Amino acid sequence: MSATFSSQRFSIAPMLDWTDRHCRYFHRQLTGETLLYTEMVTTGAIIHGKGDYLAYSEAEQPLALQLGGSDPAALAQCAQLAEQRGYNEVNLNVGCPSDRVQNGRFGACLMAEATLVADCIKAMRDVVSIPVTVKTRIGIDDLDSYEFLTDFVGTVAERGNCDTFIIHARKAWLSGLSPKENREIPPLDYPRVYQLKRDFPHLTMAINGGVKTLEEAKVHLQHLDGVMMGREAYQNPGILADVDRELFGRETLKVDTVAVVRSMYPYIEAELAKGTWLGHITRHMLGLFQGIPGARQWRRHLSENAHKPGAGISVVEAALKLVADKIPQEA
Repeated sequence: MSATFSSQRFSIAPMLDWTDRHCRYFHRQLTGETLLYTEMVTTGAIIHGKGDYLAYSEAEQPLALQLGGSDPAALAQCAQLAEQRGYNEVNLNVGCPSDRVQNGRFGACLMAEATLVADCIKAMRDVVSIPVTVKTRIGIDDLDSYEFLTDFVGTVAERGNCDTFIIHARKAWLSGLSPKENREIPPLDYPRVYQLKRDFPHLTMAINGGVKTLEEAKVHLQHLDGVMMGREAYQNPGILADVDRELFGRETLKVDTVAVVRSMYPYIEAELAKGTWLGHITRHMLGLFQGIPGARQWRRHLSENAHKPGAGISVVEAALKLVADKIPQEA
């Protein structure tokens, strides 16, 4: 495990229905340094659910658990379980705007309850030694002044003893916009997040929202401690192949994306033996060859065949043959 596991320098955002354990295992084949996050898991699912909502492969490390909830005692219980299971960080979701989340009194609506958020963070920090962080927005509904944001951060930092914030640089509309629209319609305000770091220089701050290239990430890193990439990392995972070298200064060879696919085969075989459907794994790999001739055929072959009963490695290998010989080789 990396000694700098709590580094926020570059991470992949927690994304519901996307960043499951198969996705994270795949992303880890492309980058060793990036901090990975689970999908948001509610305290109720962990404490009362039938399945093991904390399951992951050791190969996914460094790994953070994102929790959804607003009961300090339940969050503390889940944070303890996360630490016992080897997670490197626990993150509280104060940014998700969906109706389902609001009805459970967690997510972005908690921005209006800074004292409660502080109590939640403190309850977790009191019982674990791993980092406890907050992912939030720059505002909600009409509570979107810079003063509101600084009051929120100040309260959570001081009362909750929270030292790390990941800021999605958009406000959230709690009614009138869908979660998807909330990721696209409210305008991005990067300067506001930069100002927040200047006003709270002692806090670790990472930015999230609309980051599409590693060059953009480098610009943000001139102002902030970290960058969290969301949809671009998922839809164009090949971008992750350059992260360790470009953002962490690691002397690594250029990642061979064909070799990355084949490195997944032992994992896929093990998962198939447990009854996992191939498509549940390969759906996260569809965007790997974006921009390369044959990428569409790769996606189509997997999309059409990976969900068929009995689909196995041969389906992936056949898809790979449609693109592998078209990848430009470095001299």
